[in-house]
Amino acid sequence: MQNNRLFEIIYILLDKRKVTAKELAERFEVSVRTIYRDIDALSLAGIPVYTEKGKGGGISLMEGFVLQNSLLSEEERDRILMGLQSLRAVQYPETEEVLSKLSAVFQQEDRGWIEVDFSAWGTAEKEKFALLKEAVLKKEVITFTYFGANGKKEQRTVEPLRLLYKSKAWYLQGFCRDRRDYRTFRISRIKNPEMTGELFKRSAGMLPQEAKKGGAQEYVRFVLHIDPQMTYRVYDEFEEGAIQKLDDGFLVEMNVPEDEWVYGYILSFGPFAYVVKPERVRRVIGNRLKKMLENYV
Repeated sequence: MQNNRLFEIIYILLDKRKVTAKELAERFEVSVRTIYRDIDALSLAGIPVYTEKGKGGGISLMEGFVLQNSLLSEEERDRILMGLQSLRAVQYPETEEVLSKLSAVFQQEDRGWIEVDFSAWGTAEKEKFALLKEAVLKKEVITFTYFGANGKKEQRTVEPLRLLYKSKAWYLQGFCRDRRDYRTFRISRIKNPEMTGELFKRSAGMLPQEAKKGGAQEYVRFVLHIDPQMTYRVYDEFEEGAIQKLDDGFLVEMNVPEDEWVYGYILSFGPFAYVVKPERVRRVIGNRLKKMLENYV
């Protein structure tokens, strides 16, 4: 962002009780739409900024947040810095310099309370993630090749709305123009993404509720019996309320989409787990094991 808008916007809000998006847009020589994106980013990061519409409306910090001509308590300063640190964790533009300046203003050190490390990914994956992030922030249509759970290869055109980290994997949520509906795509299956230069108006707030919770797929209730030798995985990977301790191990429940991931997950327990319900899935797992055995006899 030019001229460190994040820092300047926070500084202006600390100095004034209220300012309009038009005033900020004129000050920074950007569009009002760009200002609202900056405000959304600050709000999502935990900084208590909000907007009021209509006559006399504008952009403000929450009532009671500004103290005695912009003097903030230590807790309030921490909240602002921690919010910006969360933006830096996902590499929001120029956040590093903004943090440095605000830390100096508040006379507080950068505590580095959050970090997102993508070092396990190869260079190509990092570049892919950066492109998808840019497309989400700019609201720019993208195209890519996608490999579905069934292994089918398809070309997709998507309005990217949100990046989601869930169940140890990154996903892209957006409106698929090919399916004319909202879809969730696993990023590892996205290949050769490209930005088209076409902008769209749809927002993340338009995602269906089921998509906001992590996907538009149908969820299935699985019940697994797990051997005591896998105790460490049971307590690492399942919520306490989903675990029932038995004399010969554990019964655990999980509600997830039935796809290739869940089959692989169940098989990852080897001989130390089996499907109790649904019976249909138990048969599917059994047939897969038989086919696997045929490869080695």
